[in-house]
Amino acid sequence: MANQVITINRKKYAVGLFWQPISHGVPPRVFVKNLARGIDKKLNLFAEYREMVALGSRRFGQRATMRVAAAAVMESFSEYTSFLAMFQVSNGYYLVASRNGVIIEDKLFSAENLARAEYVKLMEIPDWGAFFAPGAWGMPRAVEKNLSDVLNVNNHVTLRSISYLRAGVISALLVVLFFVLFMGIFKDSVKQAFGPRPQVAELNPELVAEYKRQIEEKNKELDVKFEIEKQLPPEPIVMPYELLPDMISRAELCYRAIGFVMQPITGWNQVSAICGETHVVAELKRSFGTLDEFYNVATELMPGAFVEELDEDTLRVTAVLPKLDSVSSQDERDADTILRDITSLFQGVDTTVNAQIVMDTLTNGVDVKELSLVEIEIESKLTPVHFIKIFEDFGGVYLMQARWDVAKRIWNYEVIIYAK
Repeated sequence: MANQVITINRKKYAVGLFWQPISHGVPPRVFVKNLARGIDKKLNLFAEYREMVALGSRRFGQRATMRVAAAAVMESFSEYTSFLAMFQVSNGYYLVASRNGVIIEDKLFSAENLARAEYVKLMEIPDWGAFFAPGAWGMPRAVEKNLSDVLNVNNHVTLRSISYLRAGVISALLVVLFFVLFMGIFKDSVKQAFGPRPQVAELNPELVAEYKRQIEEKNKELDVKFEIEKQLPPEPIVMPYELLPDMISRAELCYRAIGFVMQPITGWNQVSAICGETHVVAELKRSFGTLDEFYNVATELMPGAFVEELDEDTLRVTAVLPKLDSVSSQDERDADTILRDITSLFQGVDTTVNAQIVMDTLTNGVDVKELSLVEIEIESKLTPVHFIKIFEDFGGVYLMQARWDVAKRIWNYEVIIYAK
């Protein structure tokens, strides 16, 4: 196999790794040793990512501590559980495919025709969440992405040596090198110690102690470098009400986003649209239109949106929501007070509301905090911008979801209010 390394922004990434889910209850290093032994004993490098391991080899140009490209792509596309992505790189075409959060393809092609054939073959598998391919290929529903932008994520999955032997050999070589340097620096003292004079029968005890101390420090450094992953202190827990988008801005964004994916297309009927936390999704049913007619119009009206064919008569259009600036809540009310005020507020306008107090648990892996919030579900004729103004006297308000039902011509809202 050819060199399985790509260089992006002057950083080297390992590609073409063999991915496999980890067997439950088996230590990763034991699992990869057995896996490599059963596949190819020359696979001497591995990486851990989520519940998977990946095998690589130094004969492919890969080295320990080298970044793993597929893991970085997965982090960048974390909003998709399944995606098919092809990127053009300096030494060919790089393919990454994920199904339900599991990496099934991690391959580098030197020839464009082979890369394109493999991509077309995988496209036949149903239910991909998103497609990415070079724009020159003209693949339907595929978006072109620059790999340098995709790999620009905070991901530190790297290759490690499967065997302890290599680390031991390197340690021994460094010890020998240190001893040679030591002999060069202190050769006069050593000569005097082992010279013909009977009064000098051994090395200077201070030098021996210093030598042992330096050897121990060097071994500790090697242990840290090759076997011990540095454990960083956990990030402090940030309460959600400190990083909420402005509720008016959030409502305006949802209203505009739903309008974006619900634009009229001849021959296709709008069914519903949902503005979630990160995406807006619309569903459309075919009346007399065709798929070709839909894509021709949608490409112009909804640039950047992803289209999923649920069946031959049903389409789902998805668009990513931009991030909004965060604000901090200044409301000091507890959950019981918020629930009482919300109930009283809607009683005043004779409107039925489903509101309840729930508890949420936040953790950073070490510390745990309990958080109270009020969940609200309500149907309304008001558009999101007018509806959210009902809560203008409250802090910590977050519009989780706004759903527009075309047949009923009514909005369904899910709102949470964080208590302190």
